[in-house]
Amino acid sequence: MKETSGRLLRLLGLLQMRREWSGQELADRLGITTRTVRRDIDKLRELDYPVQASKGITGGYRLGSGAQLPPLLLDDEEAVAIAIALRTAAGSGVAGQGETALRALVKLEQVLPNRLRNRLEALQIATVYAPGRGPTVEPETLSAIATACRDEQQLRFRYGDSETVRTVEPHQVVTWGRRWYLVAWDLGRDDWRTFRVDRMQPKVPAGPRFTPRELPGGDAAAFVAGGIAQRWPYQATVRLRTPADSEPARLSATYGRIEPVDNRSCLLHIGADDARALVFLLGAITVDFEVIDAPELSRELRAAAARFNAAAGTDQ
Repeated sequence: MKETSGRLLRLLGLLQMRREWSGQELADRLGITTRTVRRDIDKLRELDYPVQASKGITGGYRLGSGAQLPPLLLDDEEAVAIAIALRTAAGSGVAGQGETALRALVKLEQVLPNRLRNRLEALQIATVYAPGRGPTVEPETLSAIATACRDEQQLRFRYGDSETVRTVEPHQVVTWGRRWYLVAWDLGRDDWRTFRVDRMQPKVPAGPRFTPRELPGGDAAAFVAGGIAQRWPYQATVRLRTPADSEPARLSATYGRIEPVDNRSCLLHIGADDARALVFLLGAITVDFEVIDAPELSRELRAAAARFNAAAGTDQ
């Protein structure tokens, strides 16, 4: 009985690894006959695992979706990854998901072996979640938009208080800060646009399929960051002493828009509430830079440098 149970777990693990297996492939992997494979498949079905079978030369077995949620078989890394994702979901800004994620996390931690529970406790000690306020997103809205992105289907929606229905080709959903954004090609404006998901009211079903376009720069996160930076009341431009395609420049694109200059430098167009807030952001940049405009920013940088020098115990 113990041997059969262990074999069923190995069989279930194989079915979860790949979309479809032939009976002979499963038999070879498990060291059993194809007849035993068929019997084990029947046992999994009795346990509510929806294993589907197709006949013919190209036939085989696949794990389908059923009316009930059967137990999942996870390896160590998958279990840890899910636990981390559940903790992150508690502060994701998706309406009603915080408490649900915590309930699921408690259930998962109850069945984890000690070695994995200890890893999660270490991660909890080493990381701190910084709470903040922001608009919430309905799970149904986020799911409809993400599905349209995945299936490459046009998306129709009302935006904000407008009664006008926008039609877009959705590219990717991006989370920035505590807000969710959709990067999409706006068919009405004939250009790329960024939309706040909490202000979108999708129409279902989704529209026809489309051929994806190439996003300028290829990085949806940088596209969103650049668009947000332009909306801040205080704007500045700094020259980074690194090429636009370097890793420091790519990381700096989190704060604003990168513009190539030459093979040794690039411009960062960045925004914030005021010059002092910009000093805080620029402090995270790991390469030398110089202010191109914004004299207020230069004054705030000198003031901050004086404070840091004084804190370090030197006036030089």
